[in-house]
Amino acid sequence: MRSVELFTGAGGLALGISRAGFKHEAVVDWDGDSIKTLRDNQRRGVKDLANWPLWQMDVSKFNFQSITNEIDLLAGGPPCQPFSLGGKHRGHEDKRNLFPEVFRAVRALRPKVILIENVKGLLRNSFANYFEYILLQLTYPELTRKRDEKWSDHLSRLERVHTKGNYKGLSYQIVFRLLKAADYGVPQRRERVFIVGFRSDLGVEWSFPEPTHSQDVLLKEQWLTNDYWERHGFSKKRKASPPSKLETRIRNLESQIFIPDREAWKTVRDAISDLPNPEKNSNPRVLNHRFNPGARIYKGHTGSPLDEPAKTLKAGDHGVPGGENMIVFPDGKVRYFTVRECARLQDFPDDYVFRGSWTETMRQLGNAVPVRLAEIIAKQIKKKLQAHARKN
Repeated sequence: MRSVELFTGAGGLALGISRAGFKHEAVVDWDGDSIKTLRDNQRRGVKDLANWPLWQMDVSKFNFQSITNEIDLLAGGPPCQPFSLGGKHRGHEDKRNLFPEVFRAVRALRPKVILIENVKGLLRNSFANYFEYILLQLTYPELTRKRDEKWSDHLSRLERVHTKGNYKGLSYQIVFRLLKAADYGVPQRRERVFIVGFRSDLGVEWSFPEPTHSQDVLLKEQWLTNDYWERHGFSKKRKASPPSKLETRIRNLESQIFIPDREAWKTVRDAISDLPNPEKNSNPRVLNHRFNPGARIYKGHTGSPLDEPAKTLKAGDHGVPGGENMIVFPDGKVRYFTVRECARLQDFPDDYVFRGSWTETMRQLGNAVPVRLAEIIAKQIKKKLQAHARKN
């Protein structure tokens, strides 16, 4: 199955899609550092991206007519800064809003499926009308905005077509959901909006994959059965007490029946415990695992506890935010995550190298989609496409 990936960045979404069995016909991004990362991993023979056709260019300049094969999946994460909770919140007025280029790509490629990822801030009330506009323009990509037509007037026109219900042109069945990465085995509390649309003529019924991991199972293993601590080499006796805010919830878990197919949330300790301590052992065989000094706690920057999923890694509009990219140990000590540790939190493989300064590589990681989550969604999409192909 063939795919096209826009706004690729460091490659988290694209890597997950490749792992799911799609072959990229084009991988497009303008950012030089991100492209260096991708090309370096290609040269090093990293699995799943060796044959990606990379295009370093502005997506608005890309000629989609140059892709002659039928495309099963068009995917991408348009720049999130216009809608990010940590950005300037300018939304559709921000020149970095490249959703119109996604619409152009859909019109040109007519993919069977669309997969879009973006920040939670896209669901903010102040962006509600523009989010509806995004969904309706993806639903009816050929109903384009007229010259000198305001996007709000275009929205009204799309609404009228949608409610009339007899449109016969290219259209997609669009659904969206806010997903928490920790619920799918990623050791991070990252929340992102995913938009998926199957082309209407396919007649495919699709829904987002159900969560595979649970916070309650983690709490049970940590504070009731001790399985978590034993797995990490501690004695049966717990080494700490649960946070007071969770005591009532933990007591209620004693009588709770758990869904058998749910696993425990993955924690920072689960993700990085086998890596050497970067303060004491700078092992050159562990890529991007260099100690960065100067971490400290201050108001609003408290870091990620070792025995919980990490906070959302963030790129930051003016460098890396202090709290989200720090680890907090049980004794209260803090330090910055290394680049390799952040790569683990985003589920990149250990042979995947990141190029650039510490701040630049953290930006790449903060903008990335967790590889595991991308793979899970892409596999669900592929499964439906294969089932449709067998029927026809």
